[in-house]
Amino acid sequence: MSEVLDRPTTEKAATVPLVRMRDVAVRFVTRDRTVHAVNGVDVDLASGEVLCILGESGSGKSVTMRALMRLLPKFAKVSGRIEVAGRDVVAMDEGTLQDFRGSDVAMIFQEPMTALDPVFTIGQQIAETVRRHEGLSRSAADARALELLELVQIPSAKRRLAAYPHELSGGLRQRAMIAVALACRPKLLLADEPTTALDATVQIQVLLLLRRLQEQLGMGVIFVTHDLGVAGEIADRVAVMYAGKVVEEGPVQAMLRGPLHPYPRGLLGATVQPGMRGKRLTTIPGAPPSLDAAPTTCPFAPRCPEVEPACTVELGPRPRRPVPGRMARCVHVAGG
Repeated sequence: MSEVLDRPTTEKAATVPLVRMRDVAVRFVTRDRTVHAVNGVDVDLASGEVLCILGESGSGKSVTMRALMRLLPKFAKVSGRIEVAGRDVVAMDEGTLQDFRGSDVAMIFQEPMTALDPVFTIGQQIAETVRRHEGLSRSAADARALELLELVQIPSAKRRLAAYPHELSGGLRQRAMIAVALACRPKLLLADEPTTALDATVQIQVLLLLRRLQEQLGMGVIFVTHDLGVAGEIADRVAVMYAGKVVEEGPVQAMLRGPLHPYPRGLLGATVQPGMRGKRLTTIPGAPPSLDAAPTTCPFAPRCPEVEPACTVELGPRPRRPVPGRMARCVHVAGG
């Protein structure tokens, strides 16, 4: 690893959570309706840790990520507390946010073709990011851009600096997007389903690359996906979201071996695994709830095979912690 990409670590960084979210809620308020997209999310992330957020479309995963970077539209109302490296993100003004994005936190988006600017070359887009946040000369920024393309293993990196996004394949565009995100050595990397549009072979290459870069650079990573296989490849911990809440959280291997909440059990039952040839997958009946109102009881109850009267009267339901490091919001889970 070259000196220019090394990030020094401190004792304080090891003890203070890199990310701390408490009771974060996001409402989209328009003239016609209000959508309660996120409804009280609590998340911690340590430096150098990879957290995977799982859930169906509409569960609030991507909205939570955008709230963390303050990338939501003006009609989105965000409440709760969001801290990154001890800094209050919700209280930041626009100028502070512009410095914060890219240097402290960066995002890899799901579709690089819409995230990369089509009228600038890949090299120009990386160099511009470096010059904006670190004040390097043009020649030094160009040198950093080349180094980053080599870091993300783009073949013929020097030639690709002059390429436009449409001249690259999907896999190379995603690697270029990763290079842009890493340009200023962020402490926190957010990845919003970055492998969804890629074929299986390229997908695993990008996942292995992200994990290797995370370990080399010591970044914290929050990775959004709906694919349990992806979570098993890259995550240290998993948080499962449903109807804008984290319904279960724990170490990835423990979660994959034995989910506590009926919803992640349903997701696992609907996932193809080795040795299942000829077997029927289990499906989760129904559809996610409308979020025109914030849930006051268990939002999964209408679809749950284990529903009982307590599921529809208990407010919350409250988080239960049967063992250290595990949490589930379910009346069937023991623990305080």
